[in-house]
Amino acid sequence: MEQAFWVHRPGEGAIRPAPLPEPGPDDVLVRTLCSGVSRGTETLVFRGGVPASQHDVMRAPFQEGEFPGPVKYGYLNVGVVEQGPDALTGKTVFCLYPHQTAYVVPASAVTPVPDTVPPGRAILAGTVETAVNAVWDAKPRLGDRIAVIGAGMVGCSVAKLLQGFPATRVQLIDVDPARAEIAEALGVDFSTPGEARADCDLVVHASASEAGLARALELLAPEGEVVEMSWYGDRRVSVPLGENFHSRRLTIRSSQVGTVARPDRSFAQRLGLALDLLADPAFEALVSAECMFEDLPSVLPRLAANELSALCLRVMYQPQ
Repeated sequence: MEQAFWVHRPGEGAIRPAPLPEPGPDDVLVRTLCSGVSRGTETLVFRGGVPASQHDVMRAPFQEGEFPGPVKYGYLNVGVVEQGPDALTGKTVFCLYPHQTAYVVPASAVTPVPDTVPPGRAILAGTVETAVNAVWDAKPRLGDRIAVIGAGMVGCSVAKLLQGFPATRVQLIDVDPARAEIAEALGVDFSTPGEARADCDLVVHASASEAGLARALELLAPEGEVVEMSWYGDRRVSVPLGENFHSRRLTIRSSQVGTVARPDRSFAQRLGLALDLLADPAFEALVSAECMFEDLPSVLPRLAANELSALCLRVMYQPQ
C-alpha cells in the first residue's frame, strides 16, 4: 500500500494509506524519488491560513480534501515512471503532485527532467516556474536598477534570473543577514533593508511582510514599479499610499503563477523553461534542508514555527 502526507487539521499532519487506481492507457504510474516543501505556501496551508474566499484559487492540481483539513497538498514532486507509454517509461519526471510514495496521473501531467538536471534539484521546477512568470510580468529593461525584497525560495530564484539581464543592477534584500551566503552562491549582490540602494526602476516584493512592501515603495525612483509576489493568506496588509506615492507616480502590480504572463507561451512551455534553467548548479543553494518522507509529520510543525530556517525542504523517499 502506498502512503501520502495529509494535513490532518491545522498544525497537525499524518501519513495515510494511499490506494492507487489501475493506470489507464494514457496514464503513468510514478514512483517518487523526492519532493519539495514550498515553504511559504505549504506552511500557510499547514497552519490553516488559507482564507475561505481563496479555497478554490489555492487548490493544487492533484489536491485531495478541502482546506483547512484534512487536505493532501503539495506540488513539487520528482519521480520515475514505472508504467506508462514507452516514451516515458523509465524516465525521471516532474509533476505538480503532493507528497506521496507513488501515484497515477495522466501522462500529460508529467514533464521529463533534462539529463542535465539532478532529480534532487528538479523539485525546484515549480518555484523557478513562478520566478519565470514574475520576470515576464516585471518586463525588466536594459540597464534597470532592480531590487528583490525577500530572500526566500521565490525571491532568490527571481534575483538569480534577473541577474542575467545586461547592464542591470540587481540587489537581493532580506532582514536576515545570513541570507547573504545564499545570495553569494547565486551570484547576486545582497543587502539588509536599511542598507539597500534606492532609486530603483523596479522592485520585486516577495517577503510577505507589510514592512517589506513599504520598503519596496521607498526604494523606487519616480515612475518606478513594484511587482508584488507575496501571498498574505488571511492577513490584512496596510499599504502606504500617502506621502509621495502619487507625486512620484509609483505603480504596484500583482504577479501570480496561475496565469501565464506571456500570451505566446503555454503552461507546458513555461515549466519546460524552468527545468532547463535548473541545469545551473547555483540553484542548489536553495535546497538547504532534507528529511525522510516518514518524518514529515514531525518536521513540518518545526518548519511552520520557524524552528528550521530551510528555504526548500527536500523530502527523500525510500527506494522500492
